Amino acid sequence: MRGRAWRFLAVAALAAAVLGVVPAPAGAGGSCRLPRFGPGRSYHPHIDPADFGPRVDNPWFPLTPGRALVYTGTKDGRKALDLFVATARTRVIDGVRTRVVEDRLYLDNVLEERTSDYYAQDRCGNVWYFGEDTATLDRRGHVVDTEGTWHAGVDGAQPGVFMQAHPQLGRRFRQEWYRGQAEDVFKVIDRSARVTVPYGSFRHALRTAEWTALEPEVLDNKFYVRGVGEVAEVSVKGPRETLRLVEIVS
Repeated sequence: MRGRAWRFLAVAALAAAVLGVVPAPAGAGGSCRLPRFGPGRSYHPHIDPADFGPRVDNPWFPLTPGRALVYTGTKDGRKALDLFVATARTRVIDGVRTRVVEDRLYLDNVLEERTSDYYAQDRCGNVWYFGEDTATLDRRGHVVDTEGTWHAGVDGAQPGVFMQAHPQLGRRFRQEWYRGQAEDVFKVIDRSARVTVPYGSFRHALRTAEWTALEPEVLDNKFYVRGVGEVAEVSVKGPRETLRLVEIVS
């Protein structure tokens, strides 16, 4: 089974498995600040749970419960299908109630990786990443590896800024921090990029550069569109990998 019909069945199966009916609480009041990050700086973001909530409506990265983004492309030389679903479920990580997002990566139509991601938005509209539970599967669906799993507040792990409310050109942020396991960094390099994907063509997209000290030979670019979220991921350096938005199911 190939093409749109196969994608539809995969999305339907994932939605049936992960979507809950828990209402999405709104964020709370308080103050918010973004951690500075650079050479010679220690990384200890100030997190007050009262400043965060699981309702993520940042226009560059909206997480509307029940909404699935479907991407296709290539990874490791194989055909890739990625399903990104914001669920109605929440989970408390490091005292903060986060939105649970389920991500499923299929390679050559076989489920290769399943991940639960945890996001929260502060009262200023910045989206933070509080951790993930990830598993690599064999062709029979058995878990063979959970490397990359981390939770903010556990074993020194710290949350990171995933998307600013008002993205600043050139400012670097940690997206996640768990030494030796999760050290992704990003910065915005263009606020008026043009990008075309199967879902559509866009001007004024946000283009970011992402890298990690754990894989210094790899550099990726991601493209975000207001009201949509991420529409493309393209490798710039390292193994050739691409994912482009094909459709949105809600």
